[in-house]
Amino acid sequence: MSLRRALSPKEPRNFLATAAACVVGVLVYAIARSLGPWSPKRGLGLAFGIVAALLFVLEMLYPVRRPKARPLGTAKAWLQAHVYLGAVAFLGVLIHSDFAWPHGGMGWSLLLLSFWTTGTGLVGVWLQKWVPVSLADGLRVEAIYERIPELTGQLTDDADRLVDEASSDALTRFYRTEVRKRLSVVDPSWAYLFDVRRGRDRALEPFRRISRFVAEEDREAVDDLEQIYVEKLELDAHYTLQGLLRRWLILHAPPAGLLMGLLAIHVMTWVLY
Repeated sequence: MSLRRALSPKEPRNFLATAAACVVGVLVYAIARSLGPWSPKRGLGLAFGIVAALLFVLEMLYPVRRPKARPLGTAKAWLQAHVYLGAVAFLGVLIHSDFAWPHGGMGWSLLLLSFWTTGTGLVGVWLQKWVPVSLADGLRVEAIYERIPELTGQLTDDADRLVDEASSDALTRFYRTEVRKRLSVVDPSWAYLFDVRRGRDRALEPFRRISRFVAEEDREAVDDLEQIYVEKLELDAHYTLQGLLRRWLILHAPPAGLLMGLLAIHVMTWVLY
């Protein structure tokens, strides 16, 4: 999957509308800033802060969109709003603060959590676009995440039987010393994130080498063992990428909840003082 394809928006109109809103916001800020001092506590500075806070509140409604996805109608519409309004909200935070470094622990916490929540959200969008297509285009094996350890064990059993039936001592030694340990354990790797077939040729080179040292009648067994190992590598890729999709939310949702809590304190402090 190309980087261009991964970054292209699913709904270009929503992307263009968001880009236009961001441009308008920056232009309004630039004009107002040129006409007088900017303050987060009054005027347009305060207005941008309020808009950003309201958008973040709307963002937090995404998990409760079920069962009928009201008022936006569909889960897809909710997801689009969640992504694009989050970006607009973060820009609103920057404009509200006059694009200046914050003062005090609360200011830094709000800025960093806003950045982290928005950034991890965009990473999640990329993962959800990149991973399914990469797995479908680059791999032949399909697997459910929870069953991958079990499937790995089944492949090991198949390989054990295959080698036990072979007559070549060289093949047996090769399997016991270089293959079985790697075959029997799920081995996730960050390398699969950008190329689900990365490192495969290097991993399979020992099989091609050992085939020259086994009897003619056992070369088919070497080929079969190699295919088993390819399936294992593809299971590793599935385990890595499906695991990333599942664990990504841990990096996104708890900081978002903390952001909302601090935002509520920030707003109440402004209202009361």
